[in-house]
Amino acid sequence: MKTLTQKVHNFSAGPGILPQEVLQEAAEACINFDNLNLSLLEISHRSKNYVKVMDEARQIVKELFEVGDEYEVLYLGGGASLQFAMVPYNLLTENGYAAYLNTGVWASKAIKEASILGNVKVIASSEDKKFTYIPKNYTIPSDADYFHCTSNNTIYGTEMFEFPDSPVPMVCDMSSDIFSRKVDAKKFALIYAGAQKNMGPAGCTMVMVRKDILGKTGRKMLSMLDYRVHIKGESMYNTPPVFPVYVTLLTLRWLKRNGGISWIEERNKKKAEMLYQEIDRNTCFKGTVEKEDRSRMNVCFVTTKPEYEPLFDEWVKQYNISGIKGHRDVGGYRASLYNALPLESVEVLVEAMQEFEKKYAS
Repeated sequence: MKTLTQKVHNFSAGPGILPQEVLQEAAEACINFDNLNLSLLEISHRSKNYVKVMDEARQIVKELFEVGDEYEVLYLGGGASLQFAMVPYNLLTENGYAAYLNTGVWASKAIKEASILGNVKVIASSEDKKFTYIPKNYTIPSDADYFHCTSNNTIYGTEMFEFPDSPVPMVCDMSSDIFSRKVDAKKFALIYAGAQKNMGPAGCTMVMVRKDILGKTGRKMLSMLDYRVHIKGESMYNTPPVFPVYVTLLTLRWLKRNGGISWIEERNKKKAEMLYQEIDRNTCFKGTVEKEDRSRMNVCFVTTKPEYEPLFDEWVKQYNISGIKGHRDVGGYRASLYNALPLESVEVLVEAMQEFEKKYAS
């Protein structure tokens, strides 16, 4: 019986689950990295042993996204939240404006930061229905400096499954669904993602930028906020987040080794379909967003009766289920089905929901 196990089923929204083999290899590197009899945590980032880590970590992103040398990949600190400022700092001109799609809390924060640096137009928003859907049929203005969107909204559980053909450089925050499915990366001028949700641990942020969009703002740039400076320094202008980059590399190797994006997309579809099917069937639970926009990464749902929630909170403990409480802003439940989460964990959650219904549904 699946419930009689000591395994913890980790549905945390971030930092999220990592593959067990990645954790093991990362732990070993903390003791003896690259047969140096030194810890990865204590060697120079300028050593040839670490430079090859950074080089591969940058290159594997381009391989998985199937893009060429017109793009550069960087690993930076500050989280995706720093990119809310770096993007407009590097792309927004003094007399121009940026177009933003507002689909949730993180998109709203990106809009707030960009508005400090210059002019911003929100061309579409789902705030009118508490971000429970993805806006459709909006027009991206052809005179904007760039268009910004957020591909997956972790708090509300919506995801963009189609991206527009933008007449201006398109920027996307892919923090919570990066490398979970096939996308045409060449449609984007810049993609950024905090690693801690779907590609690695907390502590580094990946930025992939098409070089031809840079250097056009006319402003004098601060070095640490200038993508061109980091590109010239091969993502090591200053000391990079050494360990998070290494674990991200291990995670991307794991993805590539097991079959790449097509393999993980098929697995992620199975996990999401299984859980949403149970939510729609079960009389104790219901989904919270429009069905066509349901995220495969962050499945949000609530109980059909308020009195069920404290009961279910206790119920899942016997199944060793962790991390399914909803974000504090919305409540309910959020099961994050990131790449490393095995199908078995979803099966256990579904079983827990089915048994809960048998016991408590009237």
